[in-house]
Amino acid sequence: MNNFQYSRVNNPSSALAELAKKPNAKLLAGGTNLIDLMKYGVMAPDRLIDINQLPYNEVVKSNGMLHIGSTVRNSIASANPLVLQHQPLLSQAMLSGASAQLRNKATMGGNLLQRTRCPYFYDTSAPCNKRTPGTGCSALAGYNRMHAIFGASDSCIAVNPSDMNVALVALDAIIVVTGPKGERKINMADFHRLPGNNPELDSTLDKREIITVISIPDHKLSKTTYLKVRDRTSYAFALVSVAVALEMEGAVIKDIRLAMGGVAHKPWRLLSAEQLLKGKIASVANFKMAAAIAMEGAKAYQHNAFKLKLAPNSILQALKTASGIKA
Repeated sequence: MNNFQYSRVNNPSSALAELAKKPNAKLLAGGTNLIDLMKYGVMAPDRLIDINQLPYNEVVKSNGMLHIGSTVRNSIASANPLVLQHQPLLSQAMLSGASAQLRNKATMGGNLLQRTRCPYFYDTSAPCNKRTPGTGCSALAGYNRMHAIFGASDSCIAVNPSDMNVALVALDAIIVVTGPKGERKINMADFHRLPGNNPELDSTLDKREIITVISIPDHKLSKTTYLKVRDRTSYAFALVSVAVALEMEGAVIKDIRLAMGGVAHKPWRLLSAEQLLKGKIASVANFKMAAAIAMEGAKAYQHNAFKLKLAPNSILQALKTASGIKA
């Protein structure tokens, strides 16, 4: 690990001033991903700015939205009564991620920004456009079992590793940030990027900005499921995950949100499948049609072709679970 400076700030303006002075500085909250990346030599910030004292540690409900501060720990948010009552899908997704010990340390803002688990990204001897732009993508012809089937490019086929992000994109969350130009709000669907020619950029957050709050609008999507398919029960990243939230009127789907994880560089919203199912009867036949539509445009690589079958089957199972269909 390279030498670095450490500072602790007590107010947002001090944090922004430090970021402006040190372009290679990184914010430190839980640090569960950042410290690992520094140990591996993947990232080498010259300063860590500790933001744990900033006033972003509350969960409140106001103006038709649930607001979760960016330094709230994942374990605190997932057990919060307001989250459990109003956004149970988010709690389900967060409890599927990492271990209890990591969730006790990891923060909401850090989870939004956690970087890919592509092994070539962590192997500093291997070419990786995400780690070192212009060097190539080792995963394209390498062992790409965990990699993307949607939205990849010839520069990068890595996936976003977060479970929380899948739920947030399904719930139309809004990411509130502050920076040199003041506050701005970013729709969760626009927060993360596809790799394109710049896979080193994971999100649309400016490096001089700080995430302050995650806001989720109220809804009537009371039937929810987060299905995560992984190699072992605990502490494994998703091969494929599916977030489902339904509003039912009898057997009819009045409203629905669907998203997948483990399949793209960003959490992957399934808008076409949602559109097909709105107003339809909750049935296996309709769910299979939605799953087929959701897979349009999917492209596999040598070692992850199994996802082309696993993903639609996971969508079908998640829809059946959320709607209560047994067959």
